[in-house]
Amino acid sequence: MALFLSTYINKIDGKGRVSVPATFRAALAANPFQGIVVFKSRSHSALEGFGMEDMAEIATRLDHFDLFSDTQDDLATVIFAESRQLPFDGDGRIVLPEDLRAFCGMADKAAFVGMGRKFQIWQPEALEKRLAAARQNVQDKELTVPPNKT
Repeated sequence: MALFLSTYINKIDGKGRVSVPATFRAALAANPFQGIVVFKSRSHSALEGFGMEDMAEIATRLDHFDLFSDTQDDLATVIFAESRQLPFDGDGRIVLPEDLRAFCGMADKAAFVGMGRKFQIWQPEALEKRLAAARQNVQDKELTVPPNKT
């Protein structure tokens, strides 16, 4: 299982190429697809990122809904129809398509944010606001990690 930790801010070049953090690439090394899969976040101006094996798990989890239900159809459309497979080049870079950069408001930098089993890609200043809001929510709601159920 891939585990994504920390935050990295990397430069986007004029062709839309950006280096995926080495630790993220290492976490994905066992995947048959050497790259990442991203789609637009449903709740933020950011991209949700996964390895291909995690996308397969998401597909399996959607099988818990009736195949032709509106819920399954809506989730599958938002996740899979809008997903992009972005392969690594020889230098560990991906090309972030212009429409995805526009969705996030990214110009010349991308912030890769480890979130455990997934990661997100943000415009760096927007990420700072999100981090502050998340910290405040954790404090206000006194959130903590749930106990292990084993």
